[in-house]
Amino acid sequence: MDETIPELKSSAREARGWVLRMIHEAGSGHPGGSLSLVEVLVTLYSSVMRHDPDNPLWPDRDRLVLSKGHGCPILYTILAMNGYFDKDELLTLRKLGSRLQGHPSMNKTPGIDMSTGSLGQGLSAAIGMAIGARLDRRDYRTYCILGDGEIQEGQVWEAAMAASHYKVDNLCAVLDRNKLQIDGHTETIMSVDPVAPKFQAFGWNTIEVNGHDFKELLRAFKDAASVKGRPSIIIANTVKGKGVSFMEGSVKFHGKAPSDEELEQALKEVGGGEQ
Repeated sequence: MDETIPELKSSAREARGWVLRMIHEAGSGHPGGSLSLVEVLVTLYSSVMRHDPDNPLWPDRDRLVLSKGHGCPILYTILAMNGYFDKDELLTLRKLGSRLQGHPSMNKTPGIDMSTGSLGQGLSAAIGMAIGARLDRRDYRTYCILGDGEIQEGQVWEAAMAASHYKVDNLCAVLDRNKLQIDGHTETIMSVDPVAPKFQAFGWNTIEVNGHDFKELLRAFKDAASVKGRPSIIIANTVKGKGVSFMEGSVKFHGKAPSDEELEQALKEVGGGEQ
């Protein structure tokens, strides 16, 4: 069911709180790139994607591939908030025997459509799903979340060529363009700019938005769905660690859990305390 902008913002605050608490409880994880994706995933699961928590394997559901699999804390959170499993299970992140490991597994966790974590491979899988829909004469759409450090991988561009060649117009990629990766700024490690012209040259419909603005995201997903004959990519300009002052734009929190004191401060800032 579609939510209003105030409801989406409220969901985003709750989601950020859970992400921070579950990574703190685990003592490890990736807060930076999870927090930058909050608005994108809240929008998809609340207002864009067709899905059913009571029937996670519904054949006509829309698919989502989190190619940047280390960002799974936010995906797990959104799934729990939508009823795929109990929210309390979020606090088992990365623990022995938990269904919620450091990268998503389609064989363990309800609502996960693709096991990911080896960067660069998710777009290829998403293309296969989208072409599968065409072959099966189903009208579901496939969404693929890419990291901007990830698009330094050559396989991403091979997949980009294939999606354009086969006119996979039921595919929409989203690039989490927070400009940071594990070792520093993307433009220092291996420049990926200019992103939009590159995808355009590969035959993609490109849409650039503020990845934390719900109105822009809703419009972008609607526009992408209307395009025929070519795949779409939404370049979501985001802030790594969004919502937490000492995490925003900090490469240190790419893969570092907050301390007790940092968690307390972070929860105050995001407004996502105990639920």
